[in-house]
Amino acid sequence: MVRITEELVRKRSEHNEGIIGTLEELSLHQEDIEEIEHLNNWCRELQILYLQGNLISKIENLNKLKKLQYLNLAINNIEVVENLERCESLEKLDLTLNFIGELESVASLKNNIHLRDLYLTGNPCCDFKGYREYVIVQLPQLKRLDVKEILRSERIKAQQKFAEVEESIKKCQEEHRSTILRDKFMNRLFREEQKRRVVNQGKPHLTDEEFWKSTSENCPETRVEMAERQQKAKRQESKEDKPKREVQLFKKDGRPLNINQAKLDFTLSDDDPKQFVLDVAVYKFLDTNLIEVDLQPIYVRITVKGKIFQIVFPEEILTDKSIAQRSQTTGHLVLKLPRANYRPVSHKKIHYKREEEEEAEESKTRHKFLEVEEKEDMDFSKIVENNNRVKDLYDNKEVPPLEYG
Repeated sequence: MVRITEELVRKRSEHNEGIIGTLEELSLHQEDIEEIEHLNNWCRELQILYLQGNLISKIENLNKLKKLQYLNLAINNIEVVENLERCESLEKLDLTLNFIGELESVASLKNNIHLRDLYLTGNPCCDFKGYREYVIVQLPQLKRLDVKEILRSERIKAQQKFAEVEESIKKCQEEHRSTILRDKFMNRLFREEQKRRVVNQGKPHLTDEEFWKSTSENCPETRVEMAERQQKAKRQESKEDKPKREVQLFKKDGRPLNINQAKLDFTLSDDDPKQFVLDVAVYKFLDTNLIEVDLQPIYVRITVKGKIFQIVFPEEILTDKSIAQRSQTTGHLVLKLPRANYRPVSHKKIHYKREEEEEAEESKTRHKFLEVEEKEDMDFSKIVENNNRVKDLYDNKEVPPLEYG
């Protein structure tokens, strides 16, 4: 028997980050669940609940789901419509392919004043004479029954012959009860006879091949037995040693590959010239001990619950200066990876360089002139006379000779 556990509910609520207290939509379909339990107290904010394809035999433990609008219980083992009166917001109820023969039980939905859509297709009650008219009268709030819209004229006609229809429904229900009892008895005899033949043939039990080839009544017991055999087959398959597919992490030339075996959302930001920022959307409630990080200069490998996430960087990073942090609000794993090739640029050097370039440009265009200091007493006409005066100085005995060191 499969139970509704907290682990199962959290697993199916990953879209709500595993938080079940505020969960508005939950899908527990095809889990072989036999009993509705715990949701009443765990998920009071539920608006949509999918329980189709299970083995549920009774509608129960949903009375506290005041906000529930859509309930899908198709393909289960339900025989009576009950215990939904307090689901005040219920608008749509799907009971397709169950075993509902007690059509009078639909009257329990009268207090669900917001109910607009009801699906009963594939139930024994759909074969009762006057089935549609009976449901239309009992549930005047309905807009559609089995997908088909309820017309105003149809509702009036159903009310006019309700007494006759009600009597017919009661007779059909009695016949259905007798048929169910007879079928269950015959089905039990049939199964016992099959087992007896198997034992006589020296076999311990009916094989799966013989079971699937045999003919049996469409009843809740048969569905349960089918589910048990399917579960058993799955367990046997899981026990068999299957060769695990090896994940190829590197190319033949040794270059690493990008791999997302864990199917995690991520972003690799290169907006910052100093570093890369890798944000990996790890599950919020996942234990950090289940996460392994292998950081290399050109790639990082993150293992989450045995599944590998590997990404190659556009350029080398500094592993010794890198930081890995886990967000307490989202649970994401954030890696800050400094670039190995980053070189800070000095603005001062650029300033000086520009000044030198400007000076060079000015020197190319600037005209240089020889500056001569003019003196008022300079007389170019006496250059020769002055030269003779210097000569007289050399000939003058009173002037001492020049000494050379």
